[in-house]
Amino acid sequence: MSFLAIEWDPSLGIDLGFFVVRWYSLMFVTAFLLGLHLMKKIYIKDEIPIEKLDTLFMYTFISMLIGMRLGDVFFYSWDYYQNHLLEIILPFKKQLGESTLFGIIKDWKFTGFTGFASHGAAIGIIFTMYFYAKKHLQKSWLFILDRLAIMVALAGFFIRSGNFFNSEIYGKETGSNFGVIFKAAGETTARHPTQLYEAFSYLILFFVMWHLYWKTDKKQQEGFLFGLFMTVLWSLRFFIEFLKEAQVVGREDWVFNSLNTGQVLSIPLVFIGIWLMLKKTNKAKELNG
Repeated sequence: MSFLAIEWDPSLGIDLGFFVVRWYSLMFVTAFLLGLHLMKKIYIKDEIPIEKLDTLFMYTFISMLIGMRLGDVFFYSWDYYQNHLLEIILPFKKQLGESTLFGIIKDWKFTGFTGFASHGAAIGIIFTMYFYAKKHLQKSWLFILDRLAIMVALAGFFIRSGNFFNSEIYGKETGSNFGVIFKAAGETTARHPTQLYEAFSYLILFFVMWHLYWKTDKKQQEGFLFGLFMTVLWSLRFFIEFLKEAQVVGREDWVFNSLNTGQVLSIPLVFIGIWLMLKKTNKAKELNG
């Protein structure tokens, strides 16, 4: 029955000869470009000037990168970074006697920024959208969050697909021949492809939210779509975490001897989502009479 296990050992990316376009980077860029295209349709529907999309892109991109980075630093890797503070803001890592940075500075290696946390990205984007909504749209915070959440669900599909290509954030051993053998990561046994579990769950969530926006009046109930996103996405994350390898050694059972870091961070976000879905705005009350 070994044919049930898929051996996964992809190339790093698309080799252009002079440069390799990594799969994760390609997925990241695709998520932003497609999201921008679809968000344009929403802005037209809501009669918002299209030029305000450029500002939305910058706010989202910068806040997401900063949030993802700081989320990894403080939620997952503080034990390391508290002794390597410069590496929080610099894309270099100190490796004594192993490398030379640009052939000039010894003991430092260019690594790029590694380690990103989706919970940090969520927090960063949410708070940044408050300023965007007030300054550029003159609308409520929840108005833009309802619409942006649809695109974030889609982005989640592409980002987790990128993780799959990178053979990272995969699951525990399946205990059978069913699963994926991540050979690029040095694995020899079948594991749960949790990246794909998340990716396709987020894709379904995107289609559901896209339908609700265009075919129902739920967008008039400010906070409902964003609440649905928070409730479903972080609930999915919570349960799929049971199948994942712990991202932080020693925190496999951080709370109650069973919950890891990702699950603990997901719980309050789920409750916020439920509250938003149940909350009736004044506008929704007026529509319902």
